[in-house]
Amino acid sequence: MNLNAVLEGLLFVVGDDGLTLEQIEEILVVSAEEAKSILLNLKQKYEDDNRGIRINYLGNTFKLTTKEEHREYYQRLISSDKNNPLSQSALEILAIIVYNEPVTRMQVDELRGVSSGQMIRKLVAKGLVKEIGRSELPGRPILYKTTNEFLDYFGLSSKEELPKLDIFSEESIEETDLFLSKYQEEN
Repeated sequence: MNLNAVLEGLLFVVGDDGLTLEQIEEILVVSAEEAKSILLNLKQKYEDDNRGIRINYLGNTFKLTTKEEHREYYQRLISSDKNNPLSQSALEILAIIVYNEPVTRMQVDELRGVSSGQMIRKLVAKGLVKEIGRSELPGRPILYKTTNEFLDYFGLSSKEELPKLDIFSEESIEETDLFLSKYQEEN
């Protein structure tokens, strides 16, 4: 049996879920070295200019993905507003969650200044965010964090690839004495 063809079919069937190296070993009943060899062989075949897809390592799994050099065509496909599934508020909430996880809905609401419950439910339904347990805070609110699908959606192999935030610490912010500031009442 041609294990390259089997692996290709497996990667197609699992789609966005992808396969870990361990899953490939288990399903194909091969050693780690054999699994790597089969994967590399198939990956090399996809590098040919006549192919529109490739195998990438994203979100801790190997997945069939489109080629970066064809990006402009894919962007044309999704450029209309009706095909863009994430709104500005969804992106804000994802950013808050990924940089603060695990986080509760109330913590997201506090940072945004508006209610985020419905959008968090939509992000959970899309598989970009998941519930990971309960906080020890009063009322034991649900804790949320991003998923591997989040990494895949944004083309990241790990959260370490996210841009670093330059957050001010409380010690670095100088307090301004309003009494001595230039905004004083005139007599």
